[in-house]
Amino acid sequence: MTDDSRARILAVALELFAERGHHAVAVREIADRVGLTKTAVLYHFPSKSDIVAALVEPLLAESEAVVASASGLDDPQDRAWAVVTGLLDVWLSHRTLLRIQMQDQSLAADERTFVRLRDFALSVQESVAGPEADVTARVRAAQVYAMLSDPVVIFADQPADQLRAAILDGVARLLGRSGPAPAATRAAVAPAPARPARRGRPGVMSAEMIESARRMRDAGAGSVDEIAARLGVSRATLYRHLA
Repeated sequence: MTDDSRARILAVALELFAERGHHAVAVREIADRVGLTKTAVLYHFPSKSDIVAALVEPLLAESEAVVASASGLDDPQDRAWAVVTGLLDVWLSHRTLLRIQMQDQSLAADERTFVRLRDFALSVQESVAGPEADVTARVRAAQVYAMLSDPVVIFADQPADQLRAAILDGVARLLGRSGPAPAATRAAVAPAPARPARRGRPGVMSAEMIESARRMRDAGAGSVDEIAARLGVSRATLYRHLA
């Protein structure tokens, strides 16, 4: 199936990029690992940068959904904390992909993706600082953004729960915040609960892709058809894994 082949290409590419970096992996190597010809891979993705862009799409879509969801909160502090906690949960679920960026900056290889990443980073900082913030508040918001992203990449091999707690503790100290986020804030950006892994023959969607699909669905980031298109799988495949 065409959609299944596309999903397998993305899963294998993510694995190889994580092992050796984007620049060290050839398209032919991805094709060999998937069991397709190089021509077949290039049919789905005309270049390696297109593969990277497809891998980044779920991360960006989920991150943008968090910011959009948090924008509905009236209190500026609650809104900022909703962005912080929501983004951290998304980024922790994409640690493998983000660590690839640390190796060779490959997530920005595609110009359109680079612009989208840049604009998103600026929008997050504005959400944290507020639209009429002074220089001090904007600098603090930029520091918050780095405090969320850098530890996720540097300590990607640490247990997610411990890493999350440590990161939020540091951000809370910087923002002068104490205690957990209000219930309304947590509900606005609550991540989808983890599902037990299935036994038997693995499907064509990786665990990260399945988790991304759940987050996008629960955040209202598009229809089933749109989410399936972003992940490069068929509607039937997506339904099967989300059932």
